[in-house]
Formats: sequence, C-alpha cells, structure tokens
Amino acid sequence: MSLPIGVLRFPGTNCDRDVFEAVDSKAPGKAQWLWHADQFDPKAYRALFLPGGFSYGDYLRAGALAARSPAMKSVREAAERGVPVLGICNGFQILCEAQLLPGVLIRNQTLRFIDDWVDLKLESQQPHFARGLQPGARAKLPIAHADGRYFVEGDDLKMLQDRGQIWWSYVGEAPNGSIAGIAGVMNEKKNVAALMPHPERAVHDWMGGTDGTSFFDL
Repeated sequence: MSLPIGVLRFPGTNCDRDVFEAVDSKAPGKAQWLWHADQFDPKAYRALFLPGGFSYGDYLRAGALAARSPAMKSVREAAERGVPVLGICNGFQILCEAQLLPGVLIRNQTLRFIDDWVDLKLESQQPHFARGLQPGARAKLPIAHADGRYFVEGDDLKMLQDRGQIWWSYVGEAPNGSIAGIAGVMNEKKNVAALMPHPERAVHDWMGGTDGTSFFDL
C-alpha cells in the first residue's frame, strides 16, 4: 500500500485546495492535509507539497513566519530522509526562508503584483516532479505574486549552474526581474524543489492549459 501525499496548510494559504485536488486527481484518496501547528511523522508520507498563498499574511517577509512553524521541523526531517518536497509560489518562499533551498525571493522589480501566464524552459530534470520532461522542454503556467524575484549572490549563482540546481527559467525576460531568469530551483540532492508559477492552476483545459499535470504525477 503506497503512502499518502501531504499537503501543508498555513494561516493565509489560499491555494491549498487547488493543490490538494490536483494531487488527488493523480493519486485518488492519497492526498492528506497537514496543519502548520502540528509536527508529523516524516516517514509516513510519499511526498510533501507546500502550496501558494499568503502564509501568516506575509508579515516580516513572505514565508518567514511559516518557515518557523512546527510542521516545518517535520518537513526538514522528511527532506533529510530524501522525501520529495515541492514548494509552489509561497511554498518556494517558505523553503528558501527555511534554508531548505538556496537563495531568497524578494519584491518584484516592478514593485507590483503580477498576475499573468508565462512560458518556461526546463533547465535540469527533476527526478520526482515533472520527471518525464527532458531539459529544454517548455511549459506554460500562470504566475500570481508580488515577491517572486529570485536572487542569489554571484558565486552562489555559478554554483547552482554548475550543480544543475536551476530547475526552470522564464523564456525571454523574467517578469519579476529574477536573476538569470530563474523561475524554479532544487536543492543539491534534488529531492526538494520549488517554482514560482502555479502548476495546480493548469491541470484542466478549462483552466487555460494542462502543462501543470506532470508536476503531480508521482
């Protein structure tokens, strides 16, 4: 019997139901809620998803308070055990604030909230999420964020490039000003990954596209 897939919920998270249903569409009955205030058994889940939204109202910095919640202690333990973890939008911010991923997400270069569809290019293959895609593959996904500008220092950027930790990049100019056009990254072990665009909002034709489906095919 396969293990369930955990979907974390934080106060202010507003994309959790979309992610839950996207996971459940690929693994019926296997999606399971995880509450921010509770620790959980890191061995009990096949994968973990950190959805987008405005956890804790984005006070201090986007994702900063959520990164210090009790549930994130269990996420860290699961990641150390090799459990696949995917952060989407605010989930990306949380994983960076928890130092489970390198870099930081800061205010968009335009200083405005961006709500649009973007074209992406796969830079390095991810062994768990969208694993069937090869480097160079394209995807079209929606974005919705104010703090989506990815940044790392120059030496760290080179390290990410050399280690193949850049997951997705924007095709053309990054809408938020992200360094090197980065839209998603992975940790060195490549079991923790995140991206700013929302694959859960592109899993049915009526949504405007289905390029997000492969992110939930675990």
